[in-house]
Amino acid sequence: MELSWVTVRTPLPSGPMRFGVTADGVAAVTYAGEVFAGRPVGVPECRDERKRALVEARVGEYFAGRRRELELPIDWRFASGPQLTVLRCLWAEVGYGRTVTYGELAARSGVFEGVNEPGVPARTVGQMMGANPLPLLVPCHRVVAADGLGGFGGSWHGVEVKRWLLTLEGVLPPTLDWSGPAD
Repeated sequence: MELSWVTVRTPLPSGPMRFGVTADGVAAVTYAGEVFAGRPVGVPECRDERKRALVEARVGEYFAGRRRELELPIDWRFASGPQLTVLRCLWAEVGYGRTVTYGELAARSGVFEGVNEPGVPARTVGQMMGANPLPLLVPCHRVVAADGLGGFGGSWHGVEVKRWLLTLEGVLPPTLDWSGPAD
């Protein structure tokens, strides 16, 4: 597997993000992860200047509020089966500044047809979002609980990152201490 990494500074509470790129596109993204698929994140660094510049520019424009969609090529290799179906549905149907609940995404994806246990599809989608190999590109931050934000990544900064991204996209109003882009 030829996966190399581009590190991009961000204003997020989690710090820089890392984008794992292949010949086919971005295959992995981590907010502050040290390991992805059992391998160290950030090693090896991407030496392809064209790929590096594209990722840095698009991500920088998004965080500066000048880009609504990253429009980076995606390599889906780390998702498969029902998770891939749900992630592709999210990517295609839930655009910038919009949200969907875990249950709504489960229904839209069609993956859970015939599942009659209340709450199971929504919880399963939550688990799928937690295992999303392409956060930000496949915007799992736009998937919320029916009664609030829901979780995000399980780390100390997870919900704050989700809140920050939803504020950037205009879903949530900024707080006095929000460090978003200055226009």
